[in-house]
Amino acid sequence: MKKILVIHGPNLNLLGRREPGVYGRTTLAEINRDLSLCARKEGLSLEVFQSNHEGEIVSKIGSADGRFDGILINPAAYTHTSVAIRDAVSAVSIPTVEVHLSNIYAREAFRHQSLIAPAAVGQISGFGRVSYELGLLALSRRLKNGAVAHAKKSAPRKTRKNK
Repeated sequence: MKKILVIHGPNLNLLGRREPGVYGRTTLAEINRDLSLCARKEGLSLEVFQSNHEGEIVSKIGSADGRFDGILINPAAYTHTSVAIRDAVSAVSIPTVEVHLSNIYAREAFRHQSLIAPAAVGQISGFGRVSYELGLLALSRRLKNGAVAHAKKSAPRKTRKNK
């Protein structure tokens, strides 16, 4: 059975109460329950971790190598600021999918850039609690297809400027 590490970043423990107009009224416990049901249907096992501390998240990712087959992460506010989390995801050979409840590209300009996405195999945002399930399903399919851990960067396209 493939093992998935689910990481919830800062303030996600406040879901259901925190900015319901942005994040909805769904609690983290409800999201975790949805994920458990989805994982069971997919033949996956989950370990769920939530932290408000960047270093704890980095340590958890670093200790996942060799223990987990995939990572599903909502880095929350660290999406836009944490080179350390990005580097940890890049350092381990574990396919990682980044998820967000809200559409980060439809929000404030500072939220439009994810430092994590280039190190992940994919990103899903804007579907509320379903973003997590979609991310888990995508990760499951990727693992079943035996795909590589990290997204491959293509060579820059030749333009008149860089010929």
